[in-house]
Amino acid sequence: MQRFRRAFAQPASWVVCVFGFGSGLPFLLVGVTLGYWFRERGLSLGAIGVFSWISMLYVLKFLWAPLLDRGTPSIAADLGRRRGWLLLSQLGVVAGLAAMALIGPGDEHLGVFLAVLAFTTFCGATQDCVVDAYRIEIAPKEDQGALITTYSLGYRIGLVLGGALALYAADLFDWRTTYLLMAAFMLIPAVMTLYASEPPAPPDAGDEPVRVDGRVMAAMEVALRDFLRPVTEFFARNGAKLALTFLLFVGLYKLPDQIIGVMAGPFYLDLGFTKSQIATVSKVYGVWLGFAGALLGGIAATVLGVRRSLLIAALGVALSNLVFLLMAANPGQVWSFIAAISADNFCQGFAGSVLVAFMSGLADVRFSATQYALLASLSNLPGKLLGGVSGFFVEAFGFQAFFALSAVSILPTLWLYWRLRPHMEGAPPASAS
Repeated sequence: MQRFRRAFAQPASWVVCVFGFGSGLPFLLVGVTLGYWFRERGLSLGAIGVFSWISMLYVLKFLWAPLLDRGTPSIAADLGRRRGWLLLSQLGVVAGLAAMALIGPGDEHLGVFLAVLAFTTFCGATQDCVVDAYRIEIAPKEDQGALITTYSLGYRIGLVLGGALALYAADLFDWRTTYLLMAAFMLIPAVMTLYASEPPAPPDAGDEPVRVDGRVMAAMEVALRDFLRPVTEFFARNGAKLALTFLLFVGLYKLPDQIIGVMAGPFYLDLGFTKSQIATVSKVYGVWLGFAGALLGGIAATVLGVRRSLLIAALGVALSNLVFLLMAANPGQVWSFIAAISADNFCQGFAGSVLVAFMSGLADVRFSATQYALLASLSNLPGKLLGGVSGFFVEAFGFQAFFALSAVSILPTLWLYWRLRPHMEGAPPASAS
């Protein structure tokens, strides 16, 4: 207990909380919340699903993660390696959200809007990558549970603003005002970055200045050259067969949740709920219930161990998707909405904390940005790919079949879990030398 109090009392825990807020805020604004805006502008479910593939940049962030591990951006050299990249990505999100607000997804500017959306998503994904590396490096492994919890708290607050507050503001004002307001909120973590401590550089960390001002191609060549080093280290440490099994397990673990994500907003609107009702139930009540699940998930990973917690979480996420069938059978009924959100968000939060704890143990601190980004990206890849075509499936077979299929999709994960059980409780420890 004393160790937990000490871990939560350290300043890094609450710095990471603010950084979590910055990561959570744009995530819905370039995804689920944007789906409401698209739907109100008359876009089809199929088009909304296809446009959701832009969020695949969150999945592909491991491709440019070596650049973030390599060294410090020259235009922010005074801040250090982690804070330099962090500030640049946060300011990019601010600029991107403001531009989305001013352009809007109208037919005459849709192409330009999608390009700005891609830029904003790229900056948000880069921010996530750096924050994960910062969290892993700023505190010892035994304190990561506390940092994961405070990060989750900040992340959930960001989700409330990017989800509930955005919907309330869109109801009260309009989408343009809403996205400008969200851009202003993103300045909060940017200011924190200026005052936060820079983590000590691990052994063998790159210290060469990466000149992003005018030498982008050279910087990317360096990143590509260095990409193989953290990847080969991961395979050498675990062995090829076990490493591939770990990666496949991580990739499929969140599949039931990821499949339904992009269709959630249109589903609620089609059932007759207003934006304010959706904001209250899904984005306020649901987000805090998700935080409760995340908190319990962190405790479970510590008390029960990662292996047992992974199994409980996987079953919970799959079964919670079936509650949406109750909601579909009772359109417009708030009680069924509350029941579905209660089950879904709590289980999502629980599973998220457990998976983060598992993936954090797999990353070598020398390559934390690259390896954790690779794992985090893979945890979203299959669901994002299938989510892009989910609108066409719903249009063809209906929401009931869609939710049933999402629950059944947990079966490959359970099979992999059984094969990995002997290696689950800690995974081979990452060397720091």
